[in-house]
Amino acid sequence: MPKTVKIALVVGEVSGDLLASHLIQALRSKLPKAVFYGIGGSKMCEQGFDAWFNMEKLAVLGYVEVIKHFREISGIRKELKRRLLADPPDIFIGVDAPDFNLALEKALKRAGIQTIHYVSPSVWAWRGGRVKKIGAAVSHLLTLFPFESAIYEKKGIPVSFVGHPLADMIPLEDGRRGARELFDIPSQKPVIALLPGSRCSELHSMANVFIETAREVKKLLPDVMFFVPLATRETRRIFETAVYKASAGDLPFHLLFGHAREAMAAADVVLATSGTVTLEAALLKRPMVVAYKIAPLTFRLLKRLYYLPYVALPNILAGKFIVPEFIQDDATPRNMAQALLNYFFDEASRERLFDSFREIHLKLRQNNSDKAAMAVIRTLQGENADAVPCDA
Repeated sequence: MPKTVKIALVVGEVSGDLLASHLIQALRSKLPKAVFYGIGGSKMCEQGFDAWFNMEKLAVLGYVEVIKHFREISGIRKELKRRLLADPPDIFIGVDAPDFNLALEKALKRAGIQTIHYVSPSVWAWRGGRVKKIGAAVSHLLTLFPFESAIYEKKGIPVSFVGHPLADMIPLEDGRRGARELFDIPSQKPVIALLPGSRCSELHSMANVFIETAREVKKLLPDVMFFVPLATRETRRIFETAVYKASAGDLPFHLLFGHAREAMAAADVVLATSGTVTLEAALLKRPMVVAYKIAPLTFRLLKRLYYLPYVALPNILAGKFIVPEFIQDDATPRNMAQALLNYFFDEASRERLFDSFREIHLKLRQNNSDKAAMAVIRTLQGENADAVPCDA
């Protein structure tokens, strides 16, 4: 009878929960005796994952916010490390959350436990010096984007480009018509999807400016409808409170519990907080405007360290500005409303975006979960150097 394989995972937010859930599913098909445990979310639990701690505890945004929660987060990491060292897993997989996972991975690797970090930290955008730290912490690195692998290969760090699961899940074709039928929306009805964030900290920063942007848009597009998918009950409560405080109950918000992908697919245009959701919008071939606001002190610290002129994933993947992004003080209702309205009146720009988004989609469609699972298995077997060839 095959040996039970113990696989510990840690994720810190909704996007990591999605990645890890697909990885668990793929690993189960290849390692039916595997058990999975650690820190995870609801999608991982649906795959039989044993969550020792609530993922939401790690979903804190920015330096300043992390400092406020440092004692609690540090306590969780200390207890998790104690349990993993007392009963070592066969392999540890940290999914994103680098500030939490890399230190943990380093300690586990020193103890002889194989470690994988899934999702490269943004060394190409800021804090490039972390590459050395990553090399000391991981047995193998899995990257979602093709340009990342070359950075680690140059430093001799075992790495595999595995593509992005969203590129496998989302069809190449435009699904707008089907999504509109799902919501029973006429084809000519103007619809904007508002995605102010999946974390409570993002909602606190972005909800009000999104609401005021909707108010500005409605002045020139009176028949507009706004879909607002929210990830949790708490984020919905924050948004509803912001609507009440802004006296915006008359605006045509259609709040959804989840269903972000369906909302974006049905929309003409998307307004989103920077993050994985912007990649999802690009794969859905949706024109978008990207916004981002964080604590002022955190922003000042990050601005000094950031290398690139853009933060939105579609722009980073294209290597140029293809969608407008408004950061910090530039993220005003007037700026964002104008950018959203421009899409309704410029068909040529929408067509150019569709072509750019399709090119991104094809590059990232790599049968991600199977590639990632094979990289994990080969690392378990002690193979690293060419576990999964880089397809960049």
